[in-house]
Amino acid sequence: MTNLPEIDANRLWARQTEMDGIGATPGGGIHRLALGEADIEAHRRLNDWARARGWGVLLDDIGNMFLRREGADPSLPPVSSGSHTDSQPMAGRFDGMFGVLAALEALETIDDAGIETRHPIEVAIWNNEEGPRFTPACMGSATYAGVQALEKMLAAEDPDGVTMGQCVADLRAALPDAGRRELGEPFAAFIEAHIEQGITLEGYGNVIGVVTGMQGYRRFRVEVTGQDAHSGTTPRSRRRDAFVAATQMAEALRQAFLDETDTMRFTIGRFEVLPGGISVVPGRVVFTIDMRHPSSETLAAEGDRVVGICKDLKGDCEVSVTEFITSASMEFPEEMRARIEAAATARGFPNQRIYSAASHDARHISRLGPAGMIFIPCWEGISHNEAESATKEDCAAAAQVIADVLIELAV
Repeated sequence: MTNLPEIDANRLWARQTEMDGIGATPGGGIHRLALGEADIEAHRRLNDWARARGWGVLLDDIGNMFLRREGADPSLPPVSSGSHTDSQPMAGRFDGMFGVLAALEALETIDDAGIETRHPIEVAIWNNEEGPRFTPACMGSATYAGVQALEKMLAAEDPDGVTMGQCVADLRAALPDAGRRELGEPFAAFIEAHIEQGITLEGYGNVIGVVTGMQGYRRFRVEVTGQDAHSGTTPRSRRRDAFVAATQMAEALRQAFLDETDTMRFTIGRFEVLPGGISVVPGRVVFTIDMRHPSSETLAAEGDRVVGICKDLKGDCEVSVTEFITSASMEFPEEMRARIEAAATARGFPNQRIYSAASHDARHISRLGPAGMIFIPCWEGISHNEAESATKEDCAAAAQVIADVLIELAV
């Protein structure tokens, strides 16, 4: 199609600025945990913008939300773009939300131009992508794609004992006019835009990253059980100190997964010492492990060492290791990569192919149709941090590429 419409960069930035105020932190970031009060308010705002256009709004059983502009043939699967609205605790403004708003701007641009498409076009908002409130991360997209069981995910509890099922009910109550979307409905195509969360694009001076694939990950929960004891009266010889055992495990694991190429990513993101009394020898420690590697074979072999290392260092304590989520490395289809690359080049946006070290919802949605991703630079690669930043111009470039590709795919 020639004479493709231009997106409205000012409108996109105004939408971003408005969303920045929902769950804003004093340090200039966002605290918008999945389906908390702020996240539900963000969904309301998106609902209002869609309704003003006369578009449909749909919710599925795990709390994913879809803004739908119908096509000439409603029987065709939708062409879709989107990301997520939730954040890490005290995190940045662009992670997730930028991808939702870029998709919204693309759809508004198509609507303003009066372009009739055969396929419906949708903005997808995936629930609980980040995962700090409910485990696992990417819950909404994984459940939609059949990777996770709905009943198990709805039963997931946050630290206060609130279930995901209760939160999904709260979202539906906040959007009483929303229609119903069935889990697992296919897509004609899906594109997700996201900040890079690294320094490659910034280092090369490029605006658009054409994402080729994502590295795999394995995540474990380690529970070390000893015995609570009085810190003043219990000698070392009689202690079953879960903290000592857990810290020895943590250091051994860190050493075991060091590699000279710095390719393996090993992180202990949570470390809870219980019961947490100043004068109590800890009887229980729970910590998590996040392992990532581009090679599924390496990830499998190295991850299989975790249990043995932990058991070797348990001492007088007991240890259990539970792997709660695994995902192999994956690649996006060349057709989608080429479309995104061609659209960026046609618009004059400097671009390059890039591999994603982080995981995103497009990983799971790729099971239901051709998927692709677009990265834009973020300042110094900083993300999951209040200092996270992206420029108006780069955000607009991604939205323009999305609009052009959606038109190409949907007409």
